[in-house]
Amino acid sequence: MTMDTLGDPMAVVETRLAHDVHRAATSLLAEAAANRSVPLGALTRLRDFLVANIRHHHETEDGDLWPQILAVAPSAARALDVLSEEHERLDSALDALDAVVMNEGDSGAADQVRDALRAAAVEVRDTVHDHLTHEEPFLLPALRDHISPAAWEDFSQRVIATTPPVGGHLMIGFLDEVGKPDDVETMLAALPEPVRPLLPAMRLQAAQDLRVLRGTGS
Repeated sequence: MTMDTLGDPMAVVETRLAHDVHRAATSLLAEAAANRSVPLGALTRLRDFLVANIRHHHETEDGDLWPQILAVAPSAARALDVLSEEHERLDSALDALDAVVMNEGDSGAADQVRDALRAAAVEVRDTVHDHLTHEEPFLLPALRDHISPAAWEDFSQRVIATTPPVGGHLMIGFLDEVGKPDDVETMLAALPEPVRPLLPAMRLQAAQDLRVLRGTGS
């Protein structure tokens, strides 16, 4: 079994990393949307990354991971139903965030856009953070107990193969910020061969975008 230094299987390590990226990215968007100096283009890139990535994440849980857990632990059905219901509420928040039209126009219109974006981003942030506090106490033990290393590797490969190509550099940047270097490198080693040589450039692009979003660079 592939483990990290604390003895957790990669199913737990990678799930924690993904969740911590979602926590960090949703928090950053809510904060950056309130900063009038952050360009709308940078906000749009982060918004689009979040909507695509979080939606894909919970869809792969509902459609692929949950059935695998249920196959060996039928008693988990109610807990998984509750988590899927929370995913539906999260979808509504993501829809509202995605619906904000990022058109700068004049200064008054730009302020309205930023206010709408911030309100929707705060809702997504709060929904994601609350959901993860409910999901992790059930899901992480379930991954340890019910998902084999081989099953996780297969699932992980399907997730990678179907991940939307939206803001992929931001995923790399957030992973580097929230994860241990060894865990991040192990996770990135599963990327398709054509993508791996692009990682240095993706890291540079992510670092630049994150500086802009935090108001510390241009």
